[in-house]
Amino acid sequence: MHFSTRRITWFIFILVCLPGKLVLGQENGTVSGRVSNAASGEPLIAANISVDRHSGTSTDLKGEFSLSLDAGTHLLELTYVGFVDLQREITLKEGESIHLEILMKVSSKMLDEVVISAGKYEQKLSEVTVSMEVIKAHQLSNQNIVSLDMILERTPGISILDGQPSIRGGSGFSYGAGSRVLMLVDDLPMISADAGDIKWNYLPVENLGQMEVIKGASSVLYGSSALNGVINLRTRIPGSEPATEITLFGGAFMNPERGELIWWDRQPLFAGGSFSHLRKAGNLDISMGGNYFKNEGYREGEYENRLRGNVGLRYRSEKVQGLSLGLSTSAMYVDQSDFLLWQDADSGAYRQNPESMSPLTGHRFNIDPFVEYSTRGGDKHSLRSRLYSVGNETEKSDQSSSSKLWYAEYRYLKRFRSRTRWTSGVSFSRNTVISNLYENHKGSNTAVFSQLDASVFKRLKISSGVRWELNALNGELYYSVPVLRAGINYQAGEVTFLRASLGQGFRFPSVAEKFTQTNIGGLKIFPNPELEPEHGWSAELGVQQGMERGTWRGYADLALFWTEYEDMIEFTFGVYPPDPNDIPSFDDVGFKALNIGRARINGVDTKLSAEGTAGALELSLSGGYTLMNPVDPLFPDSVLKYRRRHLIKGDLQLGIWKIFAGINFQYNSKMVNVDEAFLDPLVGNMLLPGFPDYWEEHTTAYSLLDFRLGWNITEMLRVSAILRNSFNVEYLGRPGDIGPPRNITLQLHLDL
Repeated sequence: MHFSTRRITWFIFILVCLPGKLVLGQENGTVSGRVSNAASGEPLIAANISVDRHSGTSTDLKGEFSLSLDAGTHLLELTYVGFVDLQREITLKEGESIHLEILMKVSSKMLDEVVISAGKYEQKLSEVTVSMEVIKAHQLSNQNIVSLDMILERTPGISILDGQPSIRGGSGFSYGAGSRVLMLVDDLPMISADAGDIKWNYLPVENLGQMEVIKGASSVLYGSSALNGVINLRTRIPGSEPATEITLFGGAFMNPERGELIWWDRQPLFAGGSFSHLRKAGNLDISMGGNYFKNEGYREGEYENRLRGNVGLRYRSEKVQGLSLGLSTSAMYVDQSDFLLWQDADSGAYRQNPESMSPLTGHRFNIDPFVEYSTRGGDKHSLRSRLYSVGNETEKSDQSSSSKLWYAEYRYLKRFRSRTRWTSGVSFSRNTVISNLYENHKGSNTAVFSQLDASVFKRLKISSGVRWELNALNGELYYSVPVLRAGINYQAGEVTFLRASLGQGFRFPSVAEKFTQTNIGGLKIFPNPELEPEHGWSAELGVQQGMERGTWRGYADLALFWTEYEDMIEFTFGVYPPDPNDIPSFDDVGFKALNIGRARINGVDTKLSAEGTAGALELSLSGGYTLMNPVDPLFPDSVLKYRRRHLIKGDLQLGIWKIFAGINFQYNSKMVNVDEAFLDPLVGNMLLPGFPDYWEEHTTAYSLLDFRLGWNITEMLRVSAILRNSFNVEYLGRPGDIGPPRNITLQLHLDL
């Protein structure tokens, strides 16, 4: 047979193209499914599904996904933060459709706990590049915590001095004005616009889902007031079933060890109650809560009555997949009188100086609208805002005040398949202050920020970020130089993680620090409009070691930290005449906020947490030791004011059958240094009668031991008793502030 060149060419072309035509004509198959929490049945939103380790997708708001794949065998790998990774091998025929119902189990490893605050997205505790503390809701319930500062005082590395938080010795005491630790509720600032302080009794402990504490400068993501760290209270979200909790409690303060301190005819009492309710109604998430507290106070003239409520709504759109919008609001009415200065160190230590008494009634409320949109690939756009209002009316008209903070933040989260996340955004805030104490002021703040958290290799993660802010107060502009942070996390073993971080921080002074002018019982505070922002940096090297053996699990953490401040702000005693050329008088003596210079705090912070069972016995323990060296670098033998060198915190709980018992232990070494004015025989006795001698005789290291005992009568009903300061130790916070004596609380808790 004769074949022409033309026919041979066509024949070769057909042989070459035919397989391709067959492939092009082949139909793909479809794999779809739903990914759920094995324990609750809840859909897992934005779970990652990888196909043959080079492509994939993520689940939608219903936990569902769909993939079009070639016929053949494929490996599906499913990952979700806080859950055990899963692998599924499937064989798909041409044109076939496969539907999978996939149940993922919550990880039992403590280091797999999900946290958000470190990068403003969900990640495992073991993956973050900074030190973090995680506090669960049951820790508050078991100990009848009625104000958030109570549980923070029991947390390793953290101390609370008359309401002002300090992380690893980064803060001292600033007379209620300003905070180097930023308080967040659901990622938004909850700091008053005037004093820049935290209203602990306003925070919704009854709706707490989880609290996260970042130890170290966090200004890149969170801005001013995060110089020493961040506390983020994340509220609970509804599950598949409605949940209601009700708590009722009451208690009494017992007599102090020194009988001469007793001023009452009967024991001072306290009582209160709270409730929370969460449920889903179709695509609408509903959460609500309330709290009432009445405290007669263990010190004369001190009392508190408060009523608080909150409601949260989130609607998930059916028409626009990935879109959700919502509104949450809280409000509180408070009638209280704080204890400021004692009458004297002897029989009058629990009696208030009448000139320092300042009862107030006030309100706090916030309104938080938000919109969020998540793409199929897991990217997220978020626009959140908050109006936070604080008002105080006092008997002394010159100390009444009203302030409002408007805050808005747009944030974009980009997810890459290599487990890399990029967070960036812009924020704006505006505040107004109307006050005779501070005068009237207006300010604003604008910021842009960006942070990249990348998985470079399988075991190595790096984090880097930058932030720039423009701050205005009464028309005067302050620029922050760009602040940077960087960190790494290396998985050295199966449950061994090494980390290192370096972050810069800054803080603009509050209105109260710059403009307060008052006289409280002889203690005078002068304004300083020229006060400049403070800035600094913190660094740490850390290691986390996970532990898992049989029914036991836990982890240990060790961190070496170093913090330095420039232009640090502290209230300093001195002579401050209105005109430097005037001859000073006694009326010019008092305290003023000054930029005192530099500060350095370094040391070691350790943590141990574990839980498990031994037969019918359940045990959980946590605790830590913090060693701090807070000094002025120019005078290394001079310890910074209102700091302690050693902190030890520990908590142990045992449970068997339906009974549980717990012990909480705190050790605080001696406060090394306070304002010298309080120690001066002449000035100190004028400000706080008897304090110089009291400091020498009574101000030592002290330990506090609390006991609790409970009975889970049924799955829904629990009764418990808490004995605080069981050994009735007399201990001192700030000068003139003796802590509460032994007290007992009885609690009834319903879980419906």
